[in-house]
Amino acid sequence: MLPAAARQFVEDRWDHAIVARLSDYIRIPAKSPAFDPAWVAHGHLERVARDALAWARMQPVRGLKVEIVTLDGRTPCVFFDAPPTRAGAAERTVLFYGHLDKQPEMSGWRAGLGPWLPVLENGRLYGRGAADDGYAIYAALAAIAALDTSGVPRPRCVGLIETCEESGSFDLPAYLEHLAPRMGQVALLIGLDSGCGDYERLWVTTSLRGMAGGVLRVQVLREGVHSGNASGIVPSSFRILRALLDRLEDSRTGELLDPAFHAVVPPDRREQANGAGAVLGDQVWQQFPWATSNVAPHAGSTERVHPVTSDPVEAILNRTWKATLSVIGATGLPEPKEAGNVLRPGTELKLSVRLPPTVDARQAVQRLQQILLADPPYGARVSFEADSAASGWNAPATAAWLEQSLQRASLAQYGLEPVWMGEGGTIPFISMLGERFPQSQFVITGVLGPQSNAHGPNEFLQIDYAKKLTSTIAQVVAETPF
Repeated sequence: MLPAAARQFVEDRWDHAIVARLSDYIRIPAKSPAFDPAWVAHGHLERVARDALAWARMQPVRGLKVEIVTLDGRTPCVFFDAPPTRAGAAERTVLFYGHLDKQPEMSGWRAGLGPWLPVLENGRLYGRGAADDGYAIYAALAAIAALDTSGVPRPRCVGLIETCEESGSFDLPAYLEHLAPRMGQVALLIGLDSGCGDYERLWVTTSLRGMAGGVLRVQVLREGVHSGNASGIVPSSFRILRALLDRLEDSRTGELLDPAFHAVVPPDRREQANGAGAVLGDQVWQQFPWATSNVAPHAGSTERVHPVTSDPVEAILNRTWKATLSVIGATGLPEPKEAGNVLRPGTELKLSVRLPPTVDARQAVQRLQQILLADPPYGARVSFEADSAASGWNAPATAAWLEQSLQRASLAQYGLEPVWMGEGGTIPFISMLGERFPQSQFVITGVLGPQSNAHGPNEFLQIDYAKKLTSTIAQVVAETPF
């Protein structure tokens, strides 16, 4: 059990320091480089890194060294190193990971809320980035400090907090190469950028989907022309795009058609999905803000849009091990109120394909290009510019000591056993680190639970859950056998 003094330290740190720090962090529009090409000039990423650095230097962590590391032309990283306090501790280390960059604003925030406006309401801190995952460095150092101030011995702890994750972590390989010699032998990675199925217990992430994406462009004319004059002779660029997407996906079911995008779900992941589905039930799909349907209710129908599947286990496997295509952006389409009777010269769509954890993202991108560019309809000018390729991650077998420690910590802090489940998002660093430290154990977890809405409007951090997660992590670090 974590000493009462350590738990109280975490509680006080959150109430009297971390919430205020995260409120200041929310106010800074530290958008990831993909969404702010002028990030250097704006200085927001540098500012959030320096704010985290200043806070870290004030923490009662024995021997803590912390710095901002900046490689030429790359986004900054915060790196900290807390030497071991356990007598005879080996060279093996615990590595904490998080990020400080944010997704863009997104429309649809309810009245009184906004992406850069921190609002504390009913135990939730609203605003962009606190849960995804600006809290990570603050929670990590609070957990370490709780042990040190309570006299609980621990191993060496290091931390890498990047500012490029929401852009696919394209700067991270260089930093990993640069900093890996200073990390020592990483035996346990604690990543705080993942999700939770509810706010009642610890959730441990066992897999992450990969991602492949880019911009698909179709051009049929040099300039727009009167649709009454040209339609029926000039093919619509939008219709050509539809035909190209039909090569990828069955639009009736959402199934991707090419086997290159699919993988077999391992038996242990199916078993974990069964367990998570039993815990969550219909909450798996009810958590989303469904629109009201305009279909008149009748026998067997509902008054709202319904999910692809209402089976909890199938839904969990769909969002963690199934390949999916999403169109997440478009240009060439005017606002409806400004749309004249014009056959537009071209259209472009931003595509995002989520990949099963074991599919190689680079090969998937190559296959995307082959499918979309082959034999363009009507000889149209078609291009596909890939802009993301991040492979997923499937956790190695969990060591008995770690599984038992997570069990004890969840029971101690939440009063319930932990649940193991895959997540549908992508954290490029996890797969990178797994390749570099193949013997490492992983605790991937986070605070992104129901309605927390990372990347969307009304994003929030559930403070009480984050407090308990901080104490949970502290207990696991204290119980490491190295």
